[in-house]
This record gives sequence, C-alpha cells and structure tokens, in this order.
Amino acid sequence: MKQRNAELKASQTREAGEKQLAEAIAGMTGLDKQLAQQIDEIITAAGPGLGKKTWYGFPAYTWDDKVVAFFKPAAKFKDRYATLGFDPSAKIDDGTMFPAAYALLAPLTPEQAAHLTALIKKATS
Repeated sequence: MKQRNAELKASQTREAGEKQLAEAIAGMTGLDKQLAQQIDEIITAAGPGLGKKTWYGFPAYTWDDKVVAFFKPAAKFKDRYATLGFDPSAKIDDGTMFPAAYALLAPLTPEQAAHLTALIKKATS
C-alpha cells in the first residue's frame, strides 16, 4: 500500500513520474534491466506524448492518464521470463483474440521492436 500511495502522489507531476520510472529501471539487474531500458527507448520514441510512471512498482506508460503498457521484470516474482503487458485502455485489439502480454526471454530483435512500435502507435491513436 505504501508503494502504491507513493506512486499516486508521484503521478501528480510528469517529472515525478519520469523520475520514479527511471529509478525503477535503475534498481533492476541483468536481463530485466536491459529489457526495461530497451523497451523504454522504443516506447519513448514511438509515443513521445506518453506519460511515464510506475504502476504497482512496474515501469508503466500512460495515455490520457490511463496505463496503456507496462513492464514486469522476471525477478519481481521470480518468474522465468519478463512480461511486456498492455492494459485494456491501450485498445490494441486485433480481431476477437489477440495477445495482451508478451513473455520476454531475450532483448528485442529489430522486428520485435518494430512490432512494439506499431502497437504503441495504435494504443495512442
């Protein structure tokens, strides 16, 4: 609860949210940190109007004050893989069945980065 309350308070300004996201990424290690940095670069380039903050401790990206994408590091829950997830507010629907989260076991390839860029552009349109 304390972490969530701090997130809500920090989300009141864009700068505070960006600082909180940067601190969350800086606190990661290994592949989680590498993936979080890569995803942050891709999402920032694809959606320059997106807000940044943490959401339940995860790096998250917002559009119109709603979370559209988030990164869950593997170490957070001792999972086998990190997760890049999309909240329903992202509206990345593609038919009647589509992925709302992606498991990440390695840094993104150029093709995967292009796919993420397209998803972010769709989420912000």
